[in-house]
Amino acid sequence: MFADEPTSALDSHNGQVVIDLLHQIAQEQGTTVLGVSHDNRLIKHADRVITLEDGQVVKDLRVHNTPMEVA
Repeated sequence: MFADEPTSALDSHNGQVVIDLLHQIAQEQGTTVLGVSHDNRLIKHADRVITLEDGQVVKDLRVHNTPMEVA
């Protein structure tokens, strides 16, 4: 599932509801949710966080903040 800024126009409560639903869907369906966002609340639910700056990957972290090589 692809979620582009799923919480951008929501207040904090409803944003958290959406985050919880996306997490629940991923767990129950055994699927991947790819989320693009500026909302840092999504990070605590992520298995992987890729940070971009000026179109370049500057950080790639897995669940336990283990960095991956960035080419």
